Amino acid sequence: MTFATSAAELPGIDRLAEYSGLDFMRAVLSGDLPAPPIAQTLNYDLEEVEDGRVTFTGTPRFAHLNPMGGVHGGWYGTLLDSAMACAVMTKVPRGATYTTLEYKVNVCRALACDTAIRAEGRVDHAGRTTALAHGEIRGLDDGRLYATATTTCLIMPLPER
Repeated sequence: MTFATSAAELPGIDRLAEYSGLDFMRAVLSGDLPAPPIAQTLNYDLEEVEDGRVTFTGTPRFAHLNPMGGVHGGWYGTLLDSAMACAVMTKVPRGATYTTLEYKVNVCRALACDTAIRAEGRVDHAGRTTALAHGEIRGLDDGRLYATATTTCLIMPLPER
């Protein structure tokens, strides 16, 4: 996976307008478009893209720990927001985009540093202007549930170029 290293490498509105959301996510997966820098910072990779479903794999590192030595809640939240929102993106028509309006995370169990996980996002509803999705983080090796989440996203036309 290649990551954008500058704002100039991120696709702009003109490039985004060339794709449906599903095709955009497939282009990121294939490497035709760069992965966002946040994925490199938080050590996760896009693994699968389907219509209404996206998975990431990742591993929290020492840099992702809170002052008490546990994986910071923001790591769970960012990974789940990415999975759920990218699943919503697969439902966005060409000429449109989305943004997260809100999300809620429930951490079920502590995640140890260096534990490989899979985060999955699934769309529950995608309408003309809003979408709902849910997600979960599970251990890659043992399938244990570490966190669940829900989101509401706004679907909107791309701004005028």
